[in-house]
Amino acid sequence: MIEGVTGWAIGDTARDTPNGYDGASLYEKLETTVLPLFYNDRAGWSRVMKGAISKNAYYFNSHRMMRRYVLEAYLR
Repeated sequence: MIEGVTGWAIGDTARDTPNGYDGASLYEKLETTVLPLFYNDRAGWSRVMKGAISKNAYYFNSHRMMRRYVLEAYLR
């Protein structure tokens, strides 16, 4: 994940913090970064969504899902 290019990170991975701080980080990120981009910069929002799709679509697709299902459900 590339911050602001393919999505956004929440929480603080540099420090070991309780899970409650992740919730506060999520709301802060939504309020200051994600929602303003969605409502005020549709082109920027589309860029981030296309970046996420281009980075992840090769892995999260129906061909991989079916191959994994067959291997794990039927061939074990």
